[in-house]
Amino acid sequence: MAQATVDGAVLTCSFGTVPCTLRVTSQQSCLACGRPAATIQDMAGKTNISGFGMCTSLANPQVAAATAAALGVLTPQPCNCMTAAPWINPGKAPLVKKVPGLRSDAKLMCLNGMGVISITAPGQFKVNV
Repeated sequence: MAQATVDGAVLTCSFGTVPCTLRVTSQQSCLACGRPAATIQDMAGKTNISGFGMCTSLANPQVAAATAAALGVLTPQPCNCMTAAPWINPGKAPLVKKVPGLRSDAKLMCLNGMGVISITAPGQFKVNV
């Protein structure tokens, strides 16, 4: 069963080198275990998702250029998380301020490196959705 995701949840990217935390900015009044509940709109790079250290995806133009310059040796570059679509919840989620809440099993695509962003720890484990 999925849990509600809240401010401070731990995120990972399939091409990132370190996890990061989610910052909820879509709303501040609906809480789960004392923290603002995240919605599918908490998905902006730098605002909601600080970055995953270094990007290792050759689909990322900066990584591809640096790797080519290094004669084919993979050369990771700083993560510049870019998302265009909201998180995708695999099941129904309760509404938070008329927007679907973010489930712990949701996924998000990074357009810069085609990485899949996942929620490793939702920030709380009491509220199931």
